[in-house]
Amino acid sequence: MRISVSKFPSAVVFLTLPLVFSPQLARSQSASDTQPPQQIDVSPASSATSSPTEAAPSKAKKRLSKDFTLKGDSTWTDTGIDLQPGEKIVVTASGTMRYADAKSDNGPDGLSRGFKDLLRILPFNDSGRGSLIARIGDADTAQPFLIGASKDTVSIVTGRLSLGINQGKNETADGSYNVHVEVYSADSSSNGNLIIAKSVSSLPGIDNSLFAKIPRRVSDKIGDPGDMVNFLILGSEDAMQKVFTTAGWVKVDSDVKDAVFHGLLNSLSKESYLTMPMSQLYLFGRPQDYGWAHATPINVVKTRNHLRIWKAPFTVNGEMLWVGAATHDIGFERDQRNNGVTHKIDPDIDIERDYVEKTLSSTGLVTEVSHFLPDNPMQEAKTATGGSFHSNGKVLILKLADSTARDLTTSSSR
Repeated sequence: MRISVSKFPSAVVFLTLPLVFSPQLARSQSASDTQPPQQIDVSPASSATSSPTEAAPSKAKKRLSKDFTLKGDSTWTDTGIDLQPGEKIVVTASGTMRYADAKSDNGPDGLSRGFKDLLRILPFNDSGRGSLIARIGDADTAQPFLIGASKDTVSIVTGRLSLGINQGKNETADGSYNVHVEVYSADSSSNGNLIIAKSVSSLPGIDNSLFAKIPRRVSDKIGDPGDMVNFLILGSEDAMQKVFTTAGWVKVDSDVKDAVFHGLLNSLSKESYLTMPMSQLYLFGRPQDYGWAHATPINVVKTRNHLRIWKAPFTVNGEMLWVGAATHDIGFERDQRNNGVTHKIDPDIDIERDYVEKTLSSTGLVTEVSHFLPDNPMQEAKTATGGSFHSNGKVLILKLADSTARDLTTSSSR
């Protein structure tokens, strides 16, 4: 992401307010205020670790049963339960909590969402404050999902189960939840539609002849080389969008004028505006088709995981190919081209490549994962703004669940 500081601070108020308080978002939020907690719509895509289909574990063998008490002064609780793909989890919860600024007690389904929730930083923004939530796997990459008063789901990843209360980092409530967890061993009924990402040594069509057609680096508008191409995705456009949104990535706004950047930097550094605009970089002679970001909302301005992705002007064995460059913003530095302000990236870009792999592979939408080392791999270089980075040169390849569907379009634009 490349930014510069505006010379017109007076434009800040008028340019930033519509971004945060859009009429559509306000109408949507107002509508949700009238719904009781149990009517909050949490789609399967909101959970990166639970199966889209859930069934009672009538035939599966119970592996363990545990009880927990979650108090209102904690956010996440490590259950000590390590799950395997295909195992069923049945969770029930009871009890109440009370927030000092709330008009009433709430149970595990949480409070009805209100307008103030637009500005709150919650672990899982798709459910109300105080709801019971969970995650499976690493805290940095696992996507939280709603438990509420009860949940029957299937784990699609290997990882530790954690239970949490959907509240801000510094929030507390009086009261507690009593939570009962049962885990059932995987069986054929639970694994019928389960997709588990499989690591493979190679994929058909992924070879040096393919990489001869893919630039190793993206560039800015005037052609200065920038970020390294470090991942490829095989799959349709719909599947590509679905895997990112399921993993908790957010589609990023298009590039805008400097005055808006200035407003964002001053007014949204502590707000939950993850879709802060991303500058345009070029591959195959055009700007990125999509930008995606993943971050702790409160840190979005200074630090976020982000990537750009382009549809290739050719296919791989008839399969649509997406070419991407992912980096991790960790702060600010001087843009050596114009002495402006730009984001500083983590120089170890392999960490960000691995982050993309972990988040997308945990969705149940990736069938195969591979890594390819091209001839003359790129291992060290500088970005268009002067920052340096290093890599082992390997490129991540992800094959999506629907990638057997052929797309013969060879146009270079979407």
